[in-house]
Amino acid sequence: MKRTSLIFEKPYVITLKTESVTEPKAKEVLIKTRFSAISPGSELLVYRGQFPTKLPGDGQIRALSKPFRYPLKYGYTSVGEVMAVGAASKKDWLGRQVFCFHPHESHYTAKQNEIIPIPEDIDATEALLLPNMETAVNFLMDARPVIGERVVVFGQGIVGLLTTAILAQFPLTKLVTLDRYPSRRQMSLDIGAHNALDPETAVVISDLTALLKLDSSEGSADLVFELSGNPQALNQAIAIAGFGARVVIGSWYGSKPAHLELGGQFHRNRIRLISSQVSTLAPEFSGQWTKDRRLKTAWDMIRMIRPTQFITHRYPLSQIREAYELLDKKPQEAIQIIITYDE
Repeated sequence: MKRTSLIFEKPYVITLKTESVTEPKAKEVLIKTRFSAISPGSELLVYRGQFPTKLPGDGQIRALSKPFRYPLKYGYTSVGEVMAVGAASKKDWLGRQVFCFHPHESHYTAKQNEIIPIPEDIDATEALLLPNMETAVNFLMDARPVIGERVVVFGQGIVGLLTTAILAQFPLTKLVTLDRYPSRRQMSLDIGAHNALDPETAVVISDLTALLKLDSSEGSADLVFELSGNPQALNQAIAIAGFGARVVIGSWYGSKPAHLELGGQFHRNRIRLISSQVSTLAPEFSGQWTKDRRLKTAWDMIRMIRPTQFITHRYPLSQIREAYELLDKKPQEAIQIIITYDE
């Protein structure tokens, strides 16, 4: 059997390669892909050559465990149908719709413990956003929002919007989002943000201060999320954080440096910078939480939010170059792009 695989050859150059697919081994299954999703954050770093060369793609995902080096396969959101099973695999996997953390390609084999059955009440395209939703859940776990808090979210790409959608379920005093693009700001308002601002205006910090001011208190945030992927936004996040505030850094900057301005109120305000990354659980959750429990919570959030509303474009695999070009050159026109494999 032949498959078509996406190869990142070098910065801004991707190809589609036809290659053979091996039969599934004893504890493996063969999957025919129906859809995959492009991560606008991490995949654009790979597309642009901005990834850190000394790190593996993702040490927790077997298909991405090798160090970043061109040429490479990348991507981690795939939904497909099990076409065949190995000799020691459960036969009831046949014909099932499954999710797998796997790069963009039309067919592939995976171990049984690497695939996740899609619940019957969740659509295949909704299941594509499972990794993004799990990331948003992880941000909330690390942030621990408190009733009545003033919360600011920088970045309203797909992960930022999902984070905002969950935060909107909390009884917060204020939920303010920031994004460069008007369509994303409007989407965040539609899903429950109280206000949405453009972070590139000269008066954005003063505008934020005015929105967050309560009674006689200073106009600052109790909790800030930096999810924009822009290192410069981290200084804005610190600038609006109040005394004892938490700043959750969910962005992956790759090789882009972050020049922090820590000479002002940062130390006096005892601001906490929290690194949040979904590959692991924070140590303080190790007693009661497992990754499976967090994954179950992500499925529940998908049921609640129904995130297909954030899918703006669909491209067949043969036109995947156009999808990356759109995200690279006209990001204001897209939120979430998915790839179809019906050809």
